[in-house]
Amino acid sequence: MNPPLKTPIDHILVKQEIQASGLKSVGLASIRELNRIVNNIEAASKERFIRMEMGVPGLEPPKIAVDAEIEALKKGVGSKYPPFDGIPELKQEISSFVKNFMDVEIKPVSCFPTVGSMQGCFMAMMCTTRRIKGKNKILFIDPGFPVNKNQAKVLGVPYEQFDVYEFRGEKLRAKLESYLKKGDVASLMYSNPNNPAWICFTDQELRIIGELATKYDCIVMEDLAYFGMDFRKDYSQPGKPPFIPSVAKYTDNYILLISSSKSFSLAGQRIGMTAIPDKLFASTGDNLTPWFGSDNFGYAYIFGAMYALSSGVSHSNQYGLCGLLKAVNNGSYNFVDAVREYGDRAAVMKRLFVENGFQIVYDMDEGEKIADGFYFTISYPGFTGVELVEELLYYGISAISLTTTGSDRHEGLRACVSLTGKERFTELEDRVAHFQKDHPQGSDFKIISS
Repeated sequence: MNPPLKTPIDHILVKQEIQASGLKSVGLASIRELNRIVNNIEAASKERFIRMEMGVPGLEPPKIAVDAEIEALKKGVGSKYPPFDGIPELKQEISSFVKNFMDVEIKPVSCFPTVGSMQGCFMAMMCTTRRIKGKNKILFIDPGFPVNKNQAKVLGVPYEQFDVYEFRGEKLRAKLESYLKKGDVASLMYSNPNNPAWICFTDQELRIIGELATKYDCIVMEDLAYFGMDFRKDYSQPGKPPFIPSVAKYTDNYILLISSSKSFSLAGQRIGMTAIPDKLFASTGDNLTPWFGSDNFGYAYIFGAMYALSSGVSHSNQYGLCGLLKAVNNGSYNFVDAVREYGDRAAVMKRLFVENGFQIVYDMDEGEKIADGFYFTISYPGFTGVELVEELLYYGISAISLTTTGSDRHEGLRACVSLTGKERFTELEDRVAHFQKDHPQGSDFKIISS
């Protein structure tokens, strides 16, 4: 069977751009590589894609943060180096934020801004894997953000990984312990809500993780990039339950990594937050001194890792986030309501895909239907995820393969809703309907193999 005579994006042009990329497999491309290919196809075709490959915010930054940063610049902070562990006002607001929304008490000294949560992750990996002699490995509870494994590779840190979806609930204990009992795991990492699957750990699962982290003296790196964005519950009221679930309730061996990119729509400012419990911050490690000049974990973190990496976040940016957190902490700005639109988009987009022959890959959360949020996962009968990434390019739709995220669900894709506003839903519906028409159930036709 020949390729369809007409796809939403000219199939000859798409093939040319794929070949020009020089990639062995578009379906295994990194997020940035796929992003570049799609940019090139859009430029050549003059057609806009439904962009679902990058997890970038699609909402305007809060005016409170913008105004606070402008005011700080007007006062001249741009000419002065900031304290690289954070201005005192911001450290206090981060501490209050963690208390108000997670019901966890961490002193301001152990709270500091980072150049995006990405830098926070990098520092956490650097310090946890050099804390104790003989413990240098990271365990990734997957699926997860692909770049975190790149960070481990850059650091020269060995790691292991497993897809958690078949090990939910009490089954998680035995699976985790099979890795931790070897004694070489320094830290473990997961995102909650999860990127890419949008699964959310239950309190039972967080308790299991916490108990085992204490038992085996490893540090949990809890990536909270989508803070408060499990919209099934209202986590928006400061100081009032329900509080955002966290392993912090069940161990002192953890590091909170909080992003401002999604929950606060401040991706372009590259500012995140790290909070380390006071007990861990004050602890010592027998392998820290050769690397950081001190055996104190908190000192190594700030004067070793942070000072060496960036000497801190831009001065004015710290004031911008501080202004926003003040409003969030006193209840005058509801950050959850500001981003709830992502959940509304996901509900519609998932329906459009399912109505046109696609399936949701990660669809359940311990017996409960998965939330509508920043990401969802899809597959199509007869395609691997790697094949589906490339095939959808001809239909003006871009997403990444779950294979690149450590998922065992190799048939699936991660789709991000952030760049698809409701004004493009009709266009998305037309494109997925066109895809289904060209790929009827039972057909083995694929443009990529034609």
